[in-house]
Amino acid sequence: MIQINSKDYPFRCILSFKSFIDFFDRNKTSMGEFGVSQWKRIKAMIEGAPIFSRPIEDLTLLTPYGEIIKAIVSLILPPAFLENEAAGIFVPFNLQPVYVSDSFKTLLLDQDGRIKGIPALGEENFLKGRILRAYYLILEKYYGIRQKFEYPVIRVVSDPETGLDMHLRIKPNLQFMEIHHKGEPKRLSDKEKTRLLENLADPEILREILPPEDFEIHGFAVFSIVDVTQSETLSALGKDLIDQESIFSQAGFLRLQQRVRNLFRSPDLVISLAAIHDEQVILLNLGCELSADSVFSGSRHLNLSEFNGSLYAKAVEENNILRIRDIAQLDAPSRIEQELKSAGVRSIMIAPLTYQGKLIGTLDIASPKPDEFSPIDILLLSEIAPIFSLAIKKALEEIDHNVQAIIKEKCTAVHPSVEWRFRKAAFKHLDRLRNGENSDMEPIVFRDVYPLYAVSDIRGSSLARNRAVKEDLLEHLNLSLSVLEAASLAKPMTVLEEVHHRLAGESKRISAAISPADELELSRFIRTEVESLFPHIKHFSHEVVMAINKYEAALDPRLSTIYRRRREFEESVSKLNQYISLYLDREEADAQSLYPHYFEKHQTDGVDYLIYVGASLTEEGKFSRLYLENLRLWQMMTACGIALITEEVKKQVKVPLETAHMILLNHSPISIRFRFDEKRFDVDGAYDVRHEIIKARLDKATLKGGSERLTQPRMISVVFSQPVEGKEAHRHLSFLLTRGFLKGDIQTLELEEMPGIQGLMALRAEINLESPRIAERVNIKNQ
Repeated sequence: MIQINSKDYPFRCILSFKSFIDFFDRNKTSMGEFGVSQWKRIKAMIEGAPIFSRPIEDLTLLTPYGEIIKAIVSLILPPAFLENEAAGIFVPFNLQPVYVSDSFKTLLLDQDGRIKGIPALGEENFLKGRILRAYYLILEKYYGIRQKFEYPVIRVVSDPETGLDMHLRIKPNLQFMEIHHKGEPKRLSDKEKTRLLENLADPEILREILPPEDFEIHGFAVFSIVDVTQSETLSALGKDLIDQESIFSQAGFLRLQQRVRNLFRSPDLVISLAAIHDEQVILLNLGCELSADSVFSGSRHLNLSEFNGSLYAKAVEENNILRIRDIAQLDAPSRIEQELKSAGVRSIMIAPLTYQGKLIGTLDIASPKPDEFSPIDILLLSEIAPIFSLAIKKALEEIDHNVQAIIKEKCTAVHPSVEWRFRKAAFKHLDRLRNGENSDMEPIVFRDVYPLYAVSDIRGSSLARNRAVKEDLLEHLNLSLSVLEAASLAKPMTVLEEVHHRLAGESKRISAAISPADELELSRFIRTEVESLFPHIKHFSHEVVMAINKYEAALDPRLSTIYRRRREFEESVSKLNQYISLYLDREEADAQSLYPHYFEKHQTDGVDYLIYVGASLTEEGKFSRLYLENLRLWQMMTACGIALITEEVKKQVKVPLETAHMILLNHSPISIRFRFDEKRFDVDGAYDVRHEIIKARLDKATLKGGSERLTQPRMISVVFSQPVEGKEAHRHLSFLLTRGFLKGDIQTLELEEMPGIQGLMALRAEINLESPRIAERVNIKNQ
């Protein structure tokens, strides 16, 4: 026999039967007549072999005494027990077998009689545990220190029948073992005792204080074996599933599959795991390779509808684990079952995975053998399904997080109506990255979509702002002149007259006309040429101080310039834009609920918006012109509402503003592409660019033969280029006229040609601001 780890284990361990003999001598009176008779017979055999009365270091000396060893073992382990169970007796701690049952030998001993397999916790921890157990026995016997020690001795071995891993727990019985001290036990100082108590889990410290060479361990240990493969595998599965790579990576998933094979004691099982998310089945991983024509190949994302009528759908509908004894015997297999059969699957179990009552995925375990699974296996699968459900939930959360991160990085904000397409692209991008491929987001193009553009522009906003700038600058100049005049009265100086002359000249020029550069240039001039004089002239007189104080009080504290009228203008524009934008958002939410569409809004001096609608924008690919015409009517009615809001806001602001409303009608579908560099949608193709050109230049459109602007306050204008578009626009406007949204006549107008644009026409009608229907619509939206 070869001693296992004898060179690493620091204690001298010797086989001895003294403790065994003493135990039965002490307890023979309680053994009954048969037990006493049996003990007398065995003890006589022992006494006839002197080797059993002394420590035995060479186990080969026991070879001639096999019958005596069996007799000794029969008192501890009954023959009936040994026939079916794995057990034996060993030299304590060094794992040398003295006698083992046949099943123990089959499971745990190699051809050389050594313990085989590997410790579940690793060789280092296994050795550490054996050392600590010996020390705790020493501490209890000689120093009265008791330390509870539960150390699972589990070895992982290969099943001789299946080749799968088995986890076998060795339960040691140490009652026939005793510790011997060489000479007198060492007396521990208080310092040593304190240090020892603080380091009870450190073998090196224990060894330093109590050298193992001072002790010997005599006797033998009784080992019995318990198969804990199921509990250990379940525990390992739970730990593996905490790591998301166990689900996403092929290597991690194959490790999970091997654990499931161990659990079900079948080496040929194949597992597959899928998540259900947004009407899609995401194949997180498969435990086997698939043929090129498989429904599962080529994509990890399948529509949920592809599983209709399959075994998976049945398991989900019944919300129970489904066990199929033989797929080949199914009466009407779906395409999914045909694919499984082609892949070599004969029997299968499918478990629906749920989280808080919501279906989130499936786990299936397949075998190439028919009748592989029994009803008991359903119970076992039901035990592991919850941990896979939790793993799926975490996987979905990670996918969502990663997808959102990619969308945020590549696209910034994405409108909810098209988010599905970006998520789909991000999913594929993630798949390629996980497979180690170079990847970027695939092109996102929506073809054959209809553009709907409209603008509610603040009429004359540029003139109003220029007027505000002019008035602020003139006030600033006049206040500056007042300061210089007060200074000149107090102390006449030619230089002050010269600065006054220049300021007066600028005031006269600004009164006549203002240029774009004046706003900055005049402010800089006053700051350098006038305000720089204040520290030198403020002592001229009390009147000068009063003039400077009035000047400074009129300045904006943040901008250090006169900004009163410009602020009034900007606040008026901001308030009008805010009201219009809020109303438009509420109206658009209602329209979105009728049919999903892309919506993009911009605010400057007024509000303009762009809508794209069409089959390619929806995940289902369904579309009807009914929704298109409804949106065009919605545009016209919304413009009427914005006009009424403008009238209401005029009463609340210091600078009354007017809005003019224009809608561009286009019957020709276009294609749009997302520009990842600019993070926005743009038309795709030279032909479709015409629509963008028209949009960009329409705000300057005038009627043919004159200079009158197309867009006018309190009126709605609809621009088109094809007669059929004009016919539709006229029909819609006529309807709104009868409903009281509009009044007067519908004007048919021809527009002046613009660079690159010819042949545009328009319809124009006056909005009825007294209409109760518009008022009702606006009030409802503002509630």
